[in-house]
Amino acid sequence: MRTEFRIVFLLWLASLIGGSTPGVICAAQQPPPYRLTLQDAIQKGLQANLSVLVAGTRVDEAEGTHERRLSAALLPRVNAQTYANVQNRDLRAFGLSLPGIPIPSVVGPFSNYDFRVYAQQNIVDLESYRGLKASERALDAGRMDLQDARDLIVRSIAGLYLNAQSASARVEAAQSRVTDSNTLFKLAKDKHDAGTATGVDVLRAEVQLANDRQAKLVAENQLKQSLLTLARNMGMSPGTPLELAEPLRYQALSQPDSETLVPTALLARADYLSLASQRQSLLEQQRASQARFYPRLSINGNFGAIGRSIGGVQPTGLIQGQIDFTVFDRDRNGEAQELAGRVKRIDDQIADLRRGIDEDIREALLNLDSAAEQVTVAREGRDLAQRELELAQDRFQSGTANNVEVVTAQDELARAEENYILAVSSHVDAKFALARAMGDTEKNIVQFAGNP
Repeated sequence: MRTEFRIVFLLWLASLIGGSTPGVICAAQQPPPYRLTLQDAIQKGLQANLSVLVAGTRVDEAEGTHERRLSAALLPRVNAQTYANVQNRDLRAFGLSLPGIPIPSVVGPFSNYDFRVYAQQNIVDLESYRGLKASERALDAGRMDLQDARDLIVRSIAGLYLNAQSASARVEAAQSRVTDSNTLFKLAKDKHDAGTATGVDVLRAEVQLANDRQAKLVAENQLKQSLLTLARNMGMSPGTPLELAEPLRYQALSQPDSETLVPTALLARADYLSLASQRQSLLEQQRASQARFYPRLSINGNFGAIGRSIGGVQPTGLIQGQIDFTVFDRDRNGEAQELAGRVKRIDDQIADLRRGIDEDIREALLNLDSAAEQVTVAREGRDLAQRELELAQDRFQSGTANNVEVVTAQDELARAEENYILAVSSHVDAKFALARAMGDTEKNIVQFAGNP
């Protein structure tokens, strides 16, 4: 009795908490899916991607290096020092003696106090100045590397979003085929019951319906997998329910001229600008190496108070100018050779990347033009296949033919729809590739995706 009472009490308590009828425990409701746009996906991917985060820390490191070079070589240094001591001295050890006059060997103990401020400022130091300029160019290169990492991630996220769009379009096409097959099956069954169709027609329609249902399940699973991959690369939990806010669609893009795009891309591609900044940094390092034999002029001094007691301290100070010369430094020859090799290497990288950018743009334009023509042909093929299916359905319904023509037309329409999805996906991917090749990838991809 006691156990039964506990069970009844727990069921009653669960009904109060869940708001359900007694004896029924409400299941947790699933949250609504997050409607994801392409721009949202890009922003989330940039915030979570490890490559972007690492490139950002490298920029912070380069900024710190630049600040250290500025403060160490060109900004004044000021520090303060104070001490109080008690000491004794061996005068003979310092060579102090007077003939015939007795002087004690050790004097003291005595004390003194010193409060002093020291300052130092470089006036002319070309080596340090050129080193500072080199760090500025290195900082610019680090920022361009960060932008290039962002561009790569934008291109990757856009590709994953496109994969999900294609998978979603295949699910819609599969659902449409299931609807058509279900209509065909009901029609064949009705005609069979009326005695105007054979059992083979019914069985053939049922087999077609089963095949289309199977294809729909496969398409739905592929869509779920593409959404899992997209969520993972955006830094979201793979279990987060997602819903694409932008379906796959064809939007024509006016064909730009490759001859004008290449010079523009050289001014916008972050990887190319990074190499150019690295080259400028190396040139500044070469100038700094040449300036190692130039004189350096600095000024330094101190001011403070010193005395035997705190109340008896007297102000004292020092100011002096200093010129330093490097007379012999064999290391400079090796450094000059090392820097010349680096400049030669980066010149080769710049030339190769320039050719690569030209190739990327021309290839993207070729793919864009080809994909646009494929979309036109695929759309015509899909319309013809849809018309063929409608005619075959009319013939079967009127009794002038069996449903073999209908099933064949359904298969032709399925191939035509797949061709259209592939053509549109290729066109969108070509626009994304062109956006990456032109530089400023995030802006161009969003613009191309929403281009009327």
